[in-house]
Amino acid sequence: MHTLKKITLGVVGLAAVAGAAFWLATGRSEIAPLQQIPVQEFSQQQIDQGRRLAHMGDCAVCHTAPGGQRNAGGLAMPSPFGTIYSTNITPDAETGIGRWSYEAFERAMRHGVDREGNYLYPAFPYTAFTRVTDEDMKALYAFLMTEPAVSNEAPKTALNFPFNVRRGLALWNALYLEPGEQPAPANQSGEWIRGAYLVEGLGHCAACHSPRNQFGAEKKGADHLAGAFIDGWDAPALNDKAVAPLPWTREDLVRYMQTGFSERHGVASGPMAPVIEGLSHQSAEDINAMATYLMSYRKPVADAAGAGDAQALVKEKTEVAKLPVDAQGYRLYQGACMACHRADPSGVLAGSSFGVRPQLSLNTNLYSDSPTNAIHVVLNGITQPARPQLGTMPAFRHNLSDDQIATLLNTMRSQYGLQPWAGLSDKVKALREETRPGKVAAH
Repeated sequence: MHTLKKITLGVVGLAAVAGAAFWLATGRSEIAPLQQIPVQEFSQQQIDQGRRLAHMGDCAVCHTAPGGQRNAGGLAMPSPFGTIYSTNITPDAETGIGRWSYEAFERAMRHGVDREGNYLYPAFPYTAFTRVTDEDMKALYAFLMTEPAVSNEAPKTALNFPFNVRRGLALWNALYLEPGEQPAPANQSGEWIRGAYLVEGLGHCAACHSPRNQFGAEKKGADHLAGAFIDGWDAPALNDKAVAPLPWTREDLVRYMQTGFSERHGVASGPMAPVIEGLSHQSAEDINAMATYLMSYRKPVADAAGAGDAQALVKEKTEVAKLPVDAQGYRLYQGACMACHRADPSGVLAGSSFGVRPQLSLNTNLYSDSPTNAIHVVLNGITQPARPQLGTMPAFRHNLSDDQIATLLNTMRSQYGLQPWAGLSDKVKALREETRPGKVAAH
């Protein structure tokens, strides 16, 4: 017994020493607060550059709560570990980052540690922002510090144990954070390198379009940009795992990123719509560079013929009814969809009448293994398009029942030569409840 007691005390002692060593090693000091923002050091060119970079990084998308003021924080972000609230990044001295020096800002962006020395949860994508160059980082800081200050005490993130012990993120960072700028490959073009910098850095595309492991870190290798489920939507794969009736070409990607619409694939909706708004502020050169980089994850399309004939595909998918012509699904389509989305015998892929009217037989969401995005759009419509020119789509949650929406979508799947989605009515019902306006507003 005496020996067992000594062993137990020894183990406890070693654990205490190890814990104390970890606590000391992972401590991060506070960076002294600013007494005054050095706005005189910022040039107008630097501020303008920072504004464009903030659009690229979609800062306002995460740091603006519904109905709240821009960048004043408070957006609730559900995660497997609990709800995380975004912070106020306006230059308010008391509730925002108005007392943050550039050194404090740079540490948060590159290392995920705030001015006071607290570790930030990787819902803030510092694992991507760490790649930003010094020049761009300073421009972004200059822009944010010259924006209007908003006094708003955002809700505090309070996760349950052990996730509330922020120092544990030091271990997470040791495993998944590669801090600082990444060296450019010598065997790639300048355009590819620029695209990689934007996509993997401020653009942080992988934050939504890559699946995550059980610790909340983005998966790499073949899973990089392979698609994920986030914010209740399916973020489609951007690599060769993408599911679409026609292959994406570089021109498709450029047009989609610039306008939020591709005639050969569909319209940006849901969480992607505000991303497109940010991309619309970028230069044509940068959008083309991003497309070049993203296309390197796909099998090359050798020529226009290899991209597929969209008009021929529309004709093939819609010319002959695959079900009895009096089927309920066709009747629902005629009443709810055909006025805007009917196949055009003149060969126009997206006839415009106060907004685009894409061909549903080319819509990527209808070819996905998951019905989530298609259900979202039918239930809730598109009320906030990526760009006003795209127009809106009405919601059908009050016009069609769960069974009717399921019948409509699965009829379209059958018409396009696809297997119906299983258990679709139940999935519509669940998503209807999850997105119920009163529930969303309360959340």
